[in-house]
Amino acid sequence: MKAAILVESLTGNTWKAAEKTADLLTQERWTITGLSKVRHPDHAAIQAADLVLIGSWVHGAFVFGQAPWAVNSISNLPAMRGKKAAAFCTFALHPGKALDKLTSAVGDTGAYVIGGLAISRSKLDQHSEEFATRLVDALSASDA
Repeated sequence: MKAAILVESLTGNTWKAAEKTADLLTQERWTITGLSKVRHPDHAAIQAADLVLIGSWVHGAFVFGQAPWAVNSISNLPAMRGKKAAAFCTFALHPGKALDKLTSAVGDTGAYVIGGLAISRSKLDQHSEEFATRLVDALSASDA
């Protein structure tokens, strides 16, 4: 399996989650075709990938207004019709509906979204491992 990873990170937590997920996937014999910013995507990496992972940090108030920072940049991504995709967002206190907004934006590119995960910045290791496991399991089941 080949995966491209696109990330927007403010403090480095989303980038760390992407790197941790990439490391875990390579341990499962996946190939990472590229790790780039959503605003400056590696088009060749996206084209070569079977799966595109898109990650963003969550901004907004604690009680309302949470949204993935990269949602507007995602609309500028190349069409991904026929690609599988998954989304992840990192948050400090509460993600609200940020993951739903992110997966919807990714789906609007034409990609088939197989899932996503909201990753707490205080649990980067644990949640990155959970995300990688979910991806491996989902794609193993779809290939069977």
